[in-house]
Amino acid sequence: MLGCGSVGSQVVRLLGEQADDLAARVGAPVELAGVAVRRLDAAREVDVPTELLTTDAAALVARDDIDLVIEVIGGIEPARSLILGAPEGGASVVTANKALLAEDGPTLFEAAEKAGRDLYYEAAVAGAIPILRPLRESLAGDKVTRVLGIVNGTTNFILDKMDTSGAGFADALEEAQALGYAEADPTADVEGFDAAAKAAILASLAFHSRVTAADVHREGIADVTAGDVRSARDMGSVVKLLAIAELRTGADGEEAVSVRVHPAMIPRSHPLASVREAYNAVFVESEAAGQLMFYGPGAGGSPTASAVLGDLVTVARNHRQGTRGMGESAYADRAVLPMGETLTRYHVAIDVADRAGVLAAVAQAFAEHGVSIQTVRQEGRGDDAQLVVVSHEATDAALAATVEQLRNMEIVREVTSVMRVEGTEE
Repeated sequence: MLGCGSVGSQVVRLLGEQADDLAARVGAPVELAGVAVRRLDAAREVDVPTELLTTDAAALVARDDIDLVIEVIGGIEPARSLILGAPEGGASVVTANKALLAEDGPTLFEAAEKAGRDLYYEAAVAGAIPILRPLRESLAGDKVTRVLGIVNGTTNFILDKMDTSGAGFADALEEAQALGYAEADPTADVEGFDAAAKAAILASLAFHSRVTAADVHREGIADVTAGDVRSARDMGSVVKLLAIAELRTGADGEEAVSVRVHPAMIPRSHPLASVREAYNAVFVESEAAGQLMFYGPGAGGSPTASAVLGDLVTVARNHRQGTRGMGESAYADRAVLPMGETLTRYHVAIDVADRAGVLAAVAQAFAEHGVSIQTVRQEGRGDDAQLVVVSHEATDAALAATVEQLRNMEIVREVTSVMRVEGTEE
C-alpha cells in the first residue's frame, strides 16, 4: 500500500478486522506486504507493524512477491510513476487518485492493458457510493444520456448552511473548517477543481469517450452570495454545486459530450435538492433504466476505504482466476462540446432605474440574442427597482452575451447576480 493517511489507515484497519471475511470472499488470504510512507515516525490513526513500513515506495512496488498495489497518496507525482511501475512488475492497481485519473488516465489504462493487469478506481469518485461500477458494468447494456451530481461534500456543506441559516459564504466556510469538512486551504473544493476531476471520470465512463479535467468547464462557489440563496428560495429552488455530464448534439450534428461544474439553482422537488450537509449524490439518466440516484457519504477515511476494499476483492479474485476486469472503454470517441454551445438556463438579477420602458428594454436585450424569457419579477426600491429574470433554455454563449449587453445599458445600475438554472422548466 502506498500512503497511510486517513484513507490508508482505515484500509489497514479493515484488512485486519475483516481478514477472515476477505479471505472467504477472495478465496485466499489477503496479506499486507508493505506500506510506503513519507515518515516512519509519523502519528497514525492505526498501529502498523514497523516491519511493514518503508520510505522507499519504488522498491516496494518493484518487489516480485506483490500481486496488488493500493495507491492512496494522491497527487500527480510520484503517484503516476509508481502506478505505471506496478503493472510492469506484474501487479494490478487499486487507486483513489481522482486528480491523476482525470489528468492522465489513458496512460495508466494503457500500461495496465499492456501488462494484462487491472486498474480499478471506485474510491476516486464519491467515497463509499458505488457509482463507477454501475456505470461501467450494470449499465453496460444501456445508453446513459446524463449524469448530474453533487460530488464534493465541502461545498455541499457550505451551500446547505447558507440555505438553512442565511449565512454568507465566508461564515459558512469558517464553520466547515471548524468542523473538519474543509481544509485550511479550501481552494480545490470551493473553486471546483475536485468536482471537475470527478466530472471528467464520470463523463469518460458514462459516454465511452476520453474526457480530462481540462475539458471540464469549471466555476466554484466563492461568488455565491446570501442574496443568491434567498432568490433561489423565493423561486422554490436551492443552490448546489453540480457536476453535469450529458450527451448533446454539436454544431456539426454529431453527438458530443458536455461536461461542466458550476453552482446552479435546482427545484426543491428534485431529488438532489434534499442532499444535505457533506453528503454526495449522483443522479443518472439512461434510455432504458430511466432515472437512478446513488446517495451516501462522499468522503472520509472509512467510507473511502470501503470502496478501496471492494475493488481489492474484485481484483484479487481476478488475479486468482487468471483473468482481468474491464479496462478503459473509449470506443465512442465523442468530442467535448465547448461551453458556449451548451444549452442551459440563466437566473439574472438586475438593478435598474424604476421608470417606464425599462422592462421592455431589458426584454429586447434578451430577444436580440435569441433568448426567450420564462419568468420576470420586479421589486420596487424607490427610484430603483430590481428585475429578476429566468430564461428558457439557450446556448451559454447567447446567455453570456445577453448579460454583457445588460451590463452596458444606461438603464442598468448593476447586474447583481447571474446563476445557471437546472431542472425541468415549469
